Amino acid sequence: MFEAIIGLCLLSDPALCRDMLVPGYEAGTRAACERLLADSQSQSIPRPDPGPKVRFSSGEPRCAPAGPVASFGEVAPGVFVHRGMISDAATGNAGDVSNVGFVIGESVVAVIDSGGSRQVAESIYRAVRRQTSLPIGYVILTHMHPDHVLGASVFAEAGARVIGHAGLPRALQDRQEAYLANFGRLIGAAGFLGTEVVLPDSVVDQTAELDLGNRVLALQAWPDAHSGTDLTVGDPRTGILFAGDLLFDEHAPALDGSALGWRDVLARLQALPYQKIVPGHGGPLLDWPQAAAPLQDYLDVLIDDTRAAIARGDTLGQAAETVAQSQSDHWALFELFNPRNATVAYTELEWE
Repeated sequence: MFEAIIGLCLLSDPALCRDMLVPGYEAGTRAACERLLADSQSQSIPRPDPGPKVRFSSGEPRCAPAGPVASFGEVAPGVFVHRGMISDAATGNAGDVSNVGFVIGESVVAVIDSGGSRQVAESIYRAVRRQTSLPIGYVILTHMHPDHVLGASVFAEAGARVIGHAGLPRALQDRQEAYLANFGRLIGAAGFLGTEVVLPDSVVDQTAELDLGNRVLALQAWPDAHSGTDLTVGDPRTGILFAGDLLFDEHAPALDGSALGWRDVLARLQALPYQKIVPGHGGPLLDWPQAAAPLQDYLDVLIDDTRAAIARGDTLGQAAETVAQSQSDHWALFELFNPRNATVAYTELEWE
């Protein structure tokens, strides 16, 4: 398989370069790929827009053998899931630290989350193309965090509509500079080249349906919980729910919204008519609602310990060091995320 690529290099350090996939020009031979490029000469090949603080040079598109393909498993007919690494973003993983899925209908494909960099999203795109030539009609972003949204530009360039929670546009606008700077630092300039923030084309403020062609996905926006922008994606045909980071498995939970709200939403999720769930991290496919128990226990302890710390008169700094420590053996990356969770919970609960 061959594909179109463009070489990108940082102007500030021309030795830092990478080849960026140009979606839509895949072919079985180099000659066929080159014919597709020739036929598109009158069109403008998209160039990334990483913001005013990053400058790079780009070459002309050319055809090359297809690059790395993300590993996906078919967990049910037409439903594919990729398990991200249980890790923080780093040079060695390019931001491939969250779960991603795609669902194939009779007319179009929907991709659910997009990875933590354009480089990761390119490997996801190739995986979709290995399974089907149907158009990618939608990329659905389950919430605002960079490991889930920073690859969306690949699918937008392929013609997909970007879908998210009603609060997602404002959240991304407010955070895009910090997300790009922080993830770029963790991943490294070369691997992060071409990554940009893409705002949704359509938003969901309550519920919505997406028809993929004889297959309808059910989207539901949730109030403040893991974040303020959580959106779930259900496939009633297979009984599978994509929960985004409303559910964590193995990977320590990360709170960026409301501890009380998250506990309430988790209870409501358990009442939904799904038998399997894809968490934002871990799994990647778990029995539902049984898989809620570890996170429910963690949230109960987080809330109870925080209330106890406040009642004792502990400072925020003291609470961050002590709250929920009894859970430390149950979660990977606990020391990275739990102090943040305790801080958010303390700030929420101190005025009860």
